[in-house]
Amino acid sequence: MPADPFAELLLRLRKEAGRTQEEQAEAINAVSGRETMTRREINRYEHGQNIPTNHTVAHIATACGLPPEQLQREAAAARARRRKGRRREGEDLDDVNRRTLIGGAVLGAAAAAEPWGRLAHALKRGTKLDSAGVEALTGHAADLHVSEHHLTARQLQSRVEAHLDAITAVLPRVGESERAVTIAAGETAALAGWVAWDLGDSERARAYYGVTSECAEAAGHPPLRALALAYASYGAATPEKAMKLLAQAAQDVRGPGNAAAAAWVHGRYAEEAATAGDDIGALRALERAQAVYDFADHTTEQAWVRFMTPYRLDSLSLSVYGQLRRQELTETADNAVNRLGDELPASGVVVLGDLASALLRGGDIEQGVYVSHQFAAAAEARPNTMGRARARDIATLLPSRENELAWHLQQLAA
Repeated sequence: MPADPFAELLLRLRKEAGRTQEEQAEAINAVSGRETMTRREINRYEHGQNIPTNHTVAHIATACGLPPEQLQREAAAARARRRKGRRREGEDLDDVNRRTLIGGAVLGAAAAAEPWGRLAHALKRGTKLDSAGVEALTGHAADLHVSEHHLTARQLQSRVEAHLDAITAVLPRVGESERAVTIAAGETAALAGWVAWDLGDSERARAYYGVTSECAEAAGHPPLRALALAYASYGAATPEKAMKLLAQAAQDVRGPGNAAAAAWVHGRYAEEAATAGDDIGALRALERAQAVYDFADHTTEQAWVRFMTPYRLDSLSLSVYGQLRRQELTETADNAVNRLGDELPASGVVVLGDLASALLRGGDIEQGVYVSHQFAAAAEARPNTMGRARARDIATLLPSRENELAWHLQQLAA
């Protein structure tokens, strides 16, 4: 049992948030913008071995949805008890008072059982206080989208959900920064949905995408809804349903500053139209994607389109041309190989997969086999749903002499 009522309070706050000690440390680091808190330090706090500084207490409070000054008062009382070496009558927090304090948290298990529910709840509470951690929180939301390029869904899941809890706790008290934080919360929720889908939990993914759309509406920021719609299109039951989602997303990314997002959305529409057998619609959408990309800068637009490199546009083009058996496939594949050079991206599972398929379909067998080996290594290092689908396709296109590679890709696909 904790040695002090304040230690017990910290323990109960963490449990109310539904976090492990490691997740609590991640949430606090998300608020502070630094990677200094550890599971070990959380354990010391919860067993009364250490009392955090006022600065750290403020970060803990924010991560748990409490006003910092409220928790700082309890920390001050704990320090006073420690200095005196005893507890005075009435200084202890009884169960009723603890429940009152914890119940005053902006968020908690009583508000909702899941992170998307807590975020939906926070959106309805309005603003109260400014938060000094706003910049760190919004910056970390962007960093998580970049991390998605090289981490597996399993590695990313706890980090994303911990950050979503932390940013949701701040949301009701951010004052004039409400819109920026709401957008960051929505971006984090969308990434949580994408991770859930990649791990096979479609229902959870839909819930996250739903609350992302709520954030978009609350912030008056249509591109955020486009993000949720584009992610959701990958899990749509039919190409026609995916096209409907993407048509709406295309409306949401019109205007300056959204060129990379627009190229992605139009390219995705082209892929789904090609799958549906709509050749003309696919080619028109792909032309729009290629045209708008001339105005794009994936390095300065939204963090969630950082993946939309020229290589990814090549990948979308190859996917469409390959499905339609277009003569442009060979030339586009050659250009993609020249663009990549000798430095094939180790984490570019989708890019490598589409390129390998295009080369094999276009008749460049030697280059296609070479890229297929690169794809297999990348897909094994970072397994995901999109990579598995491409592994199945490539396995059927490989020449008979590559039976071992084909078998390996079939195992990855399974």
